[in-house]
Amino acid sequence: MNDWNIEPYRFSDEEPGRPRAPEPPSMAAAAAEKAETLRDGFGRREKAPRRKGSGGGGGEPPGPDEAPFVLPPRQRRRRWGWLWKSLAVLLLVVAVLGVAGAVYVQKRFLDDVPDLPPREQLYAFNRAPGIKFFDRTGQLIATRGPRYGDRVRLVDLPEHVPLAFLAAEDHRFYQHGAVDPMAIARALYVNWQAGEVVQGGSTLSQQIAKSLFLTPDQTLERKVQEAALAWRLERMLTKDEVLELYLNRVFFGANTFGVDGAARTYFGKPASRLSLSEAALLAALPKAPSRLALTNDMPAALTRSRWVLQRMRDTGWISEAQYQSALADTPRLAPTATSSDGPYGYLLDHATNEVLSRIGPDSPDLLVRLSIDPALQEEAAGIVAQVMASDGAAAGAGQAALVTLDSTGAIRAMVGGVDYSRSVFNRATQARRQPGSTFKPLVYAAALEKGVLPSDVRVDGPVRFGDWRPQNYGGGYRGPVTVETALARSINTVAVKLGAEAGGPALGDISRRFGLTTIPRNPDLSVTLGAYEVSLLELTSAFQVFQQAGGRLDSHIVDEIRTVGGETVFVRTPTSPVPVYDVANASMMVKMMQKVLGPGGTASRAAFDWPAAGKTGTSQNWRDAWFVGFTPELVTGVWVGNDDDTPMNRVTGGAIPAQIWRRVMIEAHEGLEPREFEWLLPDLEPLFEEDARNGFYRDLAAEFGVAAQRAEPPPLPPPAATPQPRDEVDPSRPIPEEDIPF
Repeated sequence: MNDWNIEPYRFSDEEPGRPRAPEPPSMAAAAAEKAETLRDGFGRREKAPRRKGSGGGGGEPPGPDEAPFVLPPRQRRRRWGWLWKSLAVLLLVVAVLGVAGAVYVQKRFLDDVPDLPPREQLYAFNRAPGIKFFDRTGQLIATRGPRYGDRVRLVDLPEHVPLAFLAAEDHRFYQHGAVDPMAIARALYVNWQAGEVVQGGSTLSQQIAKSLFLTPDQTLERKVQEAALAWRLERMLTKDEVLELYLNRVFFGANTFGVDGAARTYFGKPASRLSLSEAALLAALPKAPSRLALTNDMPAALTRSRWVLQRMRDTGWISEAQYQSALADTPRLAPTATSSDGPYGYLLDHATNEVLSRIGPDSPDLLVRLSIDPALQEEAAGIVAQVMASDGAAAGAGQAALVTLDSTGAIRAMVGGVDYSRSVFNRATQARRQPGSTFKPLVYAAALEKGVLPSDVRVDGPVRFGDWRPQNYGGGYRGPVTVETALARSINTVAVKLGAEAGGPALGDISRRFGLTTIPRNPDLSVTLGAYEVSLLELTSAFQVFQQAGGRLDSHIVDEIRTVGGETVFVRTPTSPVPVYDVANASMMVKMMQKVLGPGGTASRAAFDWPAAGKTGTSQNWRDAWFVGFTPELVTGVWVGNDDDTPMNRVTGGAIPAQIWRRVMIEAHEGLEPREFEWLLPDLEPLFEEDARNGFYRDLAAEFGVAAQRAEPPPLPPPAATPQPRDEVDPSRPIPEEDIPF
């Protein structure tokens, strides 16, 4: 039924299709809109009740002051549904990416993370053993290996000891987890400002995980593994236990580990008696233990210890009075802290490496007997230091090295430098330098295998191989010379020609047989003049092949290893030389090398009252000078030069190295009866076949002699003398060479 009381509908006066401008809402309309919905007691939104007459299909239309029409709730949810769906999809994508990232990190970084050992093994895990070294006679010469001291607990230490380490390394240790995001962010900002890595963000847990289980490589993989291991470590141990483990295993330089070991090494007291200033000084070391070691750079360590004390004061862990008192109390090192290994430092480093290569992980402390002759070692170290301080300084040579081997390959003496306390780099084993002409005996040895004899002649003259024109030391040429003369006088052109005759593969092969591992299988021709680098120990061992009639022996320094409990770990058994070179050729080589020490040889200054052979060597621009020589008893090699590879003042192998060699060998052979190389073979003589024409020419020469005598007028007889009958000449008797008239 129609309601005729409603006013008729009126069309708009505006143009069709044009939207009508909205009217500004009135305050009454805003209030009505606000009242459109209500909340019930549970916080749910409800429709506001309609006014009377507004429901159903009739009622009065809203007046001008009433709220405009509002969409039903279902329609409003449809309007915002796309947002909720997008958020759900986004969360799903993030979850998928998170799972994929976790799988990638696990495969890329964490698959090879080592497992943690049981907690009771953490204090001994990867701990190197302590080693006592004895000489060949059984006398104790040194104690090596890490110094750990006793295991300590937090309750056994003064409170300021652990606090000093927390202040220096991780003052928020008890406030964060295995990883400290704040420390990482701070380190990133500081390093970004500095343009380099000047601060780290590792926690104590990360540091101990790195030192016990990982390598020190600065890579992303290592940092991720470090964080993972730190998290596992803190799941296994409490915070106090992690701090205890850190204090017992942290490195303090000078081969010292653990706070008790450091206290005993540097201050001669246990960690339980450390003062505040001493604790701060030790806490300063883990940042750079080798550089800040108290025996290496005490001033730098003291500077950092003052910073540690300041941090302790600023965090409220010590008072101002304690801070000032600690600053005034400068720690003093114990007398034993600066003790050194004397003349044994270099060889003990080498021996330690050999010992560690023969034992398994987590080994107990060891007793090791070495092949060292203590008297010879002390003499050799003293001779090297004395000669280098006088002649070496004048010649611009700063360093020298020496190795002596006996006839079994055992190292009797090793000097790796002038002063171990100033440089621990072992120039006898670690340095690789060009041997120069000291390599030539291997070139000649290869040539002899190709059929060359010492008496063969080669022309010392200009030679060219491509763009390479090797010349002799000092210039000039000698013309035709024998092979043995060329070696004795170290003629470069002949060595190059012999090397070319032998060929690169032959030179590479004989180098490997003699133990020179750095020479390639097919070197270029520059190897004939010693262009490839070798170590002094390797070169000296290679010369022993000549001493041992072509047999090779591996050099060694360790004779026996036992645990402190008496268990035998290793005992060296005597071995025979392994044949690598023909004995006849070795005999010829030794005889040629003996002439190097003879009159006119390049090492005539090295000769002494024993049969000896050897070879000098000088690298390009006088950067390295060598002499390696041997007697039937010992082989000794000497190198002289500079660590920075700068040239010396024209120092040759026949000068300072030969001088050091001679003095050391005289000491080494003191009290021994000189003996020859008993295995040498007789010299090979050229074989000549009798020519069938020789008899004819001898007879013809005799007939010419008879004819010449008959053609001469008879001599006048002396007065009153009876003429004597002339002797007949036996035509079968050969005429002496000086009498043949043609």
